Amino acid sequence: MGRLIPRQARLRRHLRVRKKVQGVPVRPRLCVFRSLNHIYAQVIDDRAGRTLATASTLEAGLRGELEGKNKTEQARLVGKVVAQRALEAGVGQVVFDRGGYQYHGRVKALAEGSREGGLKF
Repeated sequence: MGRLIPRQARLRRHLRVRKKVQGVPVRPRLCVFRSLNHIYAQVIDDRAGRTLATASTLEAGLRGELEGKNKTEQARLVGKVVAQRALEAGVGQVVFDRGGYQYHGRVKALAEGSREGGLKF
């Protein structure tokens, strides 16, 4: 088998993790997507197929707070916001889905930000 391009390799890792990680109503899945310039987070109940909370660096409400910060600091802030929204939706505990990315840098900052925001992993 030939060498995979990075996106294919990430998707393969993501699917491997998704075999084990399921978001249930008691403990939904906190899913992360990281693009070159932005980061997105969703709290998902896989059984019902519903997104319970979401946050990203593209939101108009966060634009002012994100200005002048580096991507890691922005990811931490997105983590805090998604945690706050999840708590408002009645979710206190989640299972973390890193989306096939390394638990490092922006993904780690988002996870730590959501822990600071009150979510338990």
